[in-house]
Amino acid sequence: MTQVYRSGQLYGTGQPARLTPHEVRTRTFAPRRRGVDADQVHEFQALVADELTDLHRRVRLLTEENDRLKRALRDWQTMHARECRPPNEGHW
Repeated sequence: MTQVYRSGQLYGTGQPARLTPHEVRTRTFAPRRRGVDADQVHEFQALVADELTDLHRRVRLLTEENDRLKRALRDWQTMHARECRPPNEGHW
């Protein structure tokens, strides 16, 4: 599925855009008078990017599993509905 971004949100969803591991790894910050250790920042960015990669993978796998379960439930409901039709007796 192609994701189109507009104003920091997925177009048409109202959901905020996902932060990608690449964005975390390549983000730069303006230097300050009393800055931080650049190596520690890059190390932390790599750690966060790796975690995001894992989380995106998990979300994808869970979405696929959810879709599979929905299809199985829909198939079961269709099959069960055909077998359990009430007899057409009475006024109604």
